[in-house]
Amino acid sequence: MTLTALTPMLRSADLAAALAFYTQTLDFRIEGGGADAGWASLRHGALALMLAAQQASTDAAVAGFPGSLYFRTDDVDTWWQRLQPRARVAYPIEDFAYGMCEFAIHDPDGHLLQFGQALCR
Repeated sequence: MTLTALTPMLRSADLAAALAFYTQTLDFRIEGGGADAGWASLRHGALALMLAAQQASTDAAVAGFPGSLYFRTDDVDTWWQRLQPRARVAYPIEDFAYGMCEFAIHDPDGHLLQFGQALCR
């Protein structure tokens, strides 16, 4: 019995706005579903993500999602230049003692999206 994939699914209060953000700002493409379907399967290269409209009857417990999505990249500076003026910044680009250069933004629903690249030593 083998697990073959893990795809994060984020709930959205405004699925159309979330889809616009992930496709236009982060260059994901929609592989299935869409705003009218109430869910969407997205892909960016090897990365997979699902978005779904919030359901009032079942989503009260997940409204305060405390986690984040961490995107590893080979060019964190270019992503910072691209995203900093287009998204709400959680923390600016910085080199950390644990060997990563990172920054974080929030998506339209407030989910924390972190971007990082290993520092050259």
